Formats: sequence, C-alpha cells, structure tokens
Amino acid sequence: MPTVSTLSTQTGGPPEPLAGRRRVRRRLIGLSIWAAGFVAGWVTIGLPTEPVYLFGWLWAATIAWRSDAPWRVHLRFVRDWAPVVVLLVGYNLSRGFADTADPHVTELIVADRWLTGWFTGGQVPTIWLQQHLYHPDRVHWWDMLASWVYFSHFVLAIGVALVLWLRNRSRWAAFMRRFLFLCGAGLATYFAYPAAPPWWAYEHGYLGEVVRISTRGWAELGLHGAFNALNAGQHVSNPVAAMPSLHTAWALLVVAFFLPGVAWRWWPLLLSYPLAMALTLMYTGEHYLVDILAGWAYVGLAFLVVGSAERWWRRRRTRTAGQLSPAVTEPAPAPAGPG
Repeated sequence: MPTVSTLSTQTGGPPEPLAGRRRVRRRLIGLSIWAAGFVAGWVTIGLPTEPVYLFGWLWAATIAWRSDAPWRVHLRFVRDWAPVVVLLVGYNLSRGFADTADPHVTELIVADRWLTGWFTGGQVPTIWLQQHLYHPDRVHWWDMLASWVYFSHFVLAIGVALVLWLRNRSRWAAFMRRFLFLCGAGLATYFAYPAAPPWWAYEHGYLGEVVRISTRGWAELGLHGAFNALNAGQHVSNPVAAMPSLHTAWALLVVAFFLPGVAWRWWPLLLSYPLAMALTLMYTGEHYLVDILAGWAYVGLAFLVVGSAERWWRRRRTRTAGQLSPAVTEPAPAPAGPG
C-alpha cells in the first residue's frame, strides 16, 4: 500500500493536509501584512472613504487572501470591479451638480413633526435626541459608537460584496445589481428633489440648534486621521443629498439580501444594524426620519425592480436556448440488407 510520502512523490506535490497548512500560513502572513499597512494608512492618511483608495485596499486584501494564486486570477478583480469603481466615482462627482440654491427644507421638517410629534413634543427627532443625549463638553460611549456606525456605511456594503466576489460570483453580481440600482435611483432623486439635512436647516435658520456630530467619536479615540478624512469628505460632499438616505438604504440592503437564507430567530439581531444606522443619522444631525423611511422604501424598490428584471432575463434565456436546440427527429430507417 503506498504511503503518504509515496503519493506525494507520485503526484508531484505535497500531501493535501500539508498543502492546506501551508495555504493557511500564507494567508495569515499575507493578511497580517495587509492589516498592518491598513492600520498605518488609517492613522496617518485616514479611513478609505474615497472609491479608488478603498478599492485599492480591497484588491490588496484579495491578493493577501489568495497569495498563492497566479496573477491572472488577481487581475480578475480589476476586470470585475473597474466598472463599479467608475460608477461610484461618477456618482460622487455628479452629486455635486445637484441644485443647492433652493433645496427642500420645510416639508421635511413638517413630515418629521407629524410622524414623531406625539412622542417628541413637536420636535423633529434630531433635536429631541440631541437634547437628551448630546453634551458638548463630554463625549459618551454612544457618541463613539455612533461614529463607528456612521463610518460603517463606507465599508460594510463593499466589504460584503468583496466576500461574495471571493466565494460566489453569481451572488456578487446579484448584490451589485441591487447596490448600483440604489446608487442610480438615489442620484436621480438628488437632482429631481434636492433636500437639505437637519444640520443645514439649522445653519440657515429653519430649525433650532442642531450640531453635526457624526465624526466626533473619532477624535475622542485619538484617531485624528480618521476624523480629518471623514470631515474633509463631508465638506466636499453634496449638502442637499438627504432624500433618500443612502446610508440607511445600504445598511438595510446588506441585511435584506441575506435574510431569506437566515433562520427567523436571527432576524432581530441582523435588523438591529439598519435600526442603529437610522438612530445614528437622526442623532448626529445627518438625516430626518422621513429620509430614512424613503431609503428603506428604495431598498424594497430595488429588490422589486431588479428581481423582476432577473426573472425576465432567465425566462428569455430559457426560451432562446429552447429555440436554438436541435429539433428531435425520428431516426432514419436502417438500410435493407441483402435478401
């Protein structure tokens, strides 16, 4: 009976357990190097919120994870993700062209007071939350948690997409179709209905005091690079892109995409993330409740429209395949033998 070493010699490679251990060791080393570089960039440059910078780090992570793969495998990342990067860069740039001269403000305030006035005493949720939770001279644990939740918008949905790309490309494609539909629908709405958030309404005299505090937790943790990067991003972003809230839309998309395959008992835990994002955005002055509800509605619309298009495409491919398949004919009679 051949031994393990004999089999290794015959097959020209190490036995499977040894190859598996080597693969795990290479991954640990590669990911450790990647993590050290990422943390150094995080502290010195800032968090990767800009699409090209972010996708550079994501590509490096896939290389670290599959460092034993040939370069043609690593280049597939560029091929598959380049259109996504281009679309996100265009999305970030084009938001700045939305009309900021006369944004919608008062109807959002009226809607929030109508939705929550019975509980907040007629205040919009942002003012009520800041009156009860915000202290200008003290940063609480929930302020730091809010900064983490707010930042997760920039990396979680893309991080989930990255894992799907590594494990199941068809699932990745389905996720990205819904993700890009949300981006496109949100951008169209910013042009058609430019709407200002609570902090903007306060600065222009429409609301009582609202402090924009979505990034203050980073400074308290000593992560000044992250704090500065997020603040710089906020200063150059479109100030009237509040409706719908894509922060809440992306958060719900990440959860809703996987809910059908998750046991019911885990749903409350998963849904706590989009709820935490909603509370964070209202507390930090970034969005009204009505913005958040619109973002959730856009997620439902994305699943409805994209799902319908996918089913139509499958039916069309099935019909096309049926038309191209050769017709079944009766076999020709065998020639008669000599008689």
